Amino acid sequence: MKVIRLIVAALLCIVIPGSAFAADAANGYKVKYDGGSLPNAKVGAGMKLVLEGNGVKFVEDGNEVINIPAASITEISYGQDVHRRVGAAIGIAVVSFGVGALMALTKSKKHYVGLTSADGDKKGGLAIQCDKNDYRGVLAALEGVTGKKAVDSDAMTVKN
Repeated sequence: MKVIRLIVAALLCIVIPGSAFAADAANGYKVKYDGGSLPNAKVGAGMKLVLEGNGVKFVEDGNEVINIPAASITEISYGQDVHRRVGAAIGIAVVSFGVGALMALTKSKKHYVGLTSADGDKKGGLAIQCDKNDYRGVLAALEGVTGKKAVDSDAMTVKN
């Protein structure tokens, strides 16, 4: 009897987390709209990026904002914004100076993905902020759907 309970418990430990990840991937990735050519979207709005076989769809509050055909995507770019956590360090320094000083040394990274598209006369682009745990998956999924390689915008140098 104990062996059967142990087997059932082991199966549940494998099946339940796997189904949770599968459901999350099917629903898409949580992203924040950071700007671009979406007319009805506000900067900072939370959206879901849903990848389909023939396109990339952005959904906000259950409503489709835009559906970009994969064939019309001309470029995928990636970049980071790194800044120090000065505000949080000052707040903590009020309570404990030592911890606040250590907090000032830490850095925060934000991960951005950009899409550029051209569908006939309709051209556009947008930037989204991805979670630090999801940005690699977003890039890989976009590369898979579009067949284009993502460009690291931080590695590019601009000469004037």
